[in-house]
Amino acid sequence: MVPASDRATDPAKTSVWLAEGPGRDRGRRSGQPDGLGRDKIIEASVRLLDEHGAPSFSMRKLAAELDVTAMSLYWYVETKDDLLELALDSVFTGLLPPGPHDPADWRDRLRDLARTYRTLLVRHPWVSGLIGTYLNIGPQSLLFSRAVQDVVRDTGLSPQARMGGTAAVFQFVYGFGTIEGHFVQRCAAAGLSQDEYFRRAMGTIDERPELSKEFEQATELMEARGGGTVEEMRERDFAVALDLLVAGIEAMVARQDSGDGS
Repeated sequence: MVPASDRATDPAKTSVWLAEGPGRDRGRRSGQPDGLGRDKIIEASVRLLDEHGAPSFSMRKLAAELDVTAMSLYWYVETKDDLLELALDSVFTGLLPPGPHDPADWRDRLRDLARTYRTLLVRHPWVSGLIGTYLNIGPQSLLFSRAVQDVVRDTGLSPQARMGGTAAVFQFVYGFGTIEGHFVQRCAAAGLSQDEYFRRAMGTIDERPELSKEFEQATELMEARGGGTVEEMRERDFAVALDLLVAGIEAMVARQDSGDGS
């Protein structure tokens, strides 16, 4: 067991999953509200995080959401950081398709995992910041991590190249999904559709000659990729990027097999 005091002073120990019994309630004592439990607290935390983001999250706001006192929450979690890490792991639940898989279908599996990860980042924009803050070693997160490791192994990349291959795909998805999630959130906060927000932004640029010239090449590229909605254009961009990454993995594996690479 790693005490909360140690986790507060040593970043390497900052994980609720290194503490004893993270997956179960600490019990119930006299005076605790009926029906309050760790799972209910985590669900409410995710709702608040989706609505307001991590910077605005507080135990006081969570207590008001649950109609309990803030102190009652600390019977189920020791710190706010512990609760944020529990919420982070919970959103990874159910990301993986059931059943066995064929090692030969690694391309489709890699694309599926990439799309799933992107969807998670867009649906819960606060996740990207917390992934970089916490160790993220909860059971659901580890299931997803193992699935990623399995599919990268099945690509045929050498052990020395697998971490680089993983980074190429999933750090790309992290960046793509994070930016997309922030854009979707910004549009919602402005009360505009993504298409309307995009049109207004581009209109503002067109009205400013000094900006219009700087964005001339970008405008040409956007026109070249075809029309449609913002979401349709983004889907095409994501698919093309994944195809490029898959092709790069295939090329590196072929080079390994021919003896030209490590």
